[in-house]
Amino acid sequence: MEQEQTIPRIPVGISACLLGHKVRYDGGHKQSRYCLNVLSDCFDFVPFCPEVGIGLSTPREPIRLVGQADAPRVLGTKDPSLDVTEPLQAYADRVTEQNTHLCGYILMKGSPSCGMERVKVYHENGLPNEAGSGVYAARLMQNNPALPVEEEGRLNDPVLRENFITRVFVYYGWQKEVLPEPSLHRVIQFHSCHKYMLMAHSYEGYKQLGRYLAMEASEQPIEQVLDYYIRQLMAHLSHRASRKTHTNTLMHIMGYLKKEIDTQTKQDLLEAIEQYRTNKVHLAVPLALLKHYLKRYGSDYIRSQVYLDPYPHELGLRNYI
Repeated sequence: MEQEQTIPRIPVGISACLLGHKVRYDGGHKQSRYCLNVLSDCFDFVPFCPEVGIGLSTPREPIRLVGQADAPRVLGTKDPSLDVTEPLQAYADRVTEQNTHLCGYILMKGSPSCGMERVKVYHENGLPNEAGSGVYAARLMQNNPALPVEEEGRLNDPVLRENFITRVFVYYGWQKEVLPEPSLHRVIQFHSCHKYMLMAHSYEGYKQLGRYLAMEASEQPIEQVLDYYIRQLMAHLSHRASRKTHTNTLMHIMGYLKKEIDTQTKQDLLEAIEQYRTNKVHLAVPLALLKHYLKRYGSDYIRSQVYLDPYPHELGLRNYI
């Protein structure tokens, strides 16, 4: 259901150059119109520039990744004696420690500090090596593996964009609904509302976390439960939902209406879902019809599913997937 509520302001970290801050090595920026003009309506962006954060000037000598792809050094391109590897890692540690409220992070692609993946790594002789991750970004993700992280350039892909924003809103919900007064009961309540969201992204994850909460969690300290559950949930949600998995989820949700709707209505729903499965319409079409009947005939349990409205409908994300 499209709920009548205030759009939240969710704290999300971002590479400062994407907000138009002139912090790049050449004194320029890489302003993202999508972040500024669309996502800023619901994300309260917190800008970071690792290079500036460790005391480098603007403009400055360019830096690059050198060495092994899985453990590169960050060196100056003109003066290889300039090594800022440890300072960038230490800055990532400080950002992590001082910003536990962040619910997501958008990085600048290709950056030797902020690139999430596919960043050029060079041999010491200057020849290209295998691609890797920016040193700051790698440390940031290592410090908080549950934090939703994405590169700005990848947000141009409708599926990746929807996936990232979904994860940010789920992580925000976790911080607001569970962490203030953590208990196994709250974790189970949270899981109950996210079952079909999880099913759409990973059916195995849906089964795994259900078994964990039913059979193991009660025997473990709550701190261990919290850490394990959110890491697993966010890892499973990072899998891209497909038309096949969305179709399966829609059919499961429709099952809650089978005794309340007539034959013609059931056929209309099935046709809308089939049109989506066969790539004739976007996900918003069958969902709109399904939510209409759930509002009239659905139980409180099925209407509470986050999958139905994972983020403000004004973002229009499901009009493109």
